[in-house]
Amino acid sequence: MTEPLPEERAYTVGLAEPLPHKGARRIVSFARTDARLQDKDARALERYGDAYLLDVPRDAARTDVDPAARLAPAAVWGRVAPLIVEVGAGSGDATVAGATAYPDHDLLSLEVYRPGLYDMLRKVGSRGLANVRLLEADAVPVFETLLAPGSVREVWTFFPDPWPKTRHHKRRIVQPAFASLVARVLEPGGVWRLATDWSDYAQAMREMLDAHPDLEGGEDARFAVRPMTRFERRGIAAGRSIHDLTYRRR
Repeated sequence: MTEPLPEERAYTVGLAEPLPHKGARRIVSFARTDARLQDKDARALERYGDAYLLDVPRDAARTDVDPAARLAPAAVWGRVAPLIVEVGAGSGDATVAGATAYPDHDLLSLEVYRPGLYDMLRKVGSRGLANVRLLEADAVPVFETLLAPGSVREVWTFFPDPWPKTRHHKRRIVQPAFASLVARVLEPGGVWRLATDWSDYAQAMREMLDAHPDLEGGEDARFAVRPMTRFERRGIAAGRSIHDLTYRRR
């Protein structure tokens, strides 16, 4: 493996192992259902892992990030470019579309489910998308401490888990506290793009983000770069409407 640059000496490439539990865990927006490593995934890791999988010092679990860790984009990508961060990138369809449409931007795609991470790794690796890095991490600590304030041009949150039962709404990723974390990392005029096929979630997003003092925007036309994913097709097949929202950092 290539030795890391001095600026990224705290970083390694590969998949993380959990550390011993350090204390009470916060509410997370996902439930882990990882499957065993398949042969095709092992081949993807061997072929593309060193180039695309970014790891950082961890905290209590493998999806946590050490609060002392900081991302150095110029060291990671080898250039200075606008940064797009995708939250819950899934199998990587939007990542591939974005990296192709914006070759002059860098993309950091966050995903906690390893099957999706492996699919995304195959897609970006087979296409040679050098402006992409993948990170297995919960978005909250990434936005809280890993990313520098004002360092991100756009944040994408497409079809996050709707957690439709009322008692589970607290697990939804789009919450007032997370909106403040997104506002923290966005540069002035930076954009947060969201999409969901659950009308009550879209309404909750609008109410929360409209009330945020650092964000302005609302429901918008479909983002042209966003591809049709299986989640969107599922929603349409079930008779649900698709809601795209765009908010800018004041």
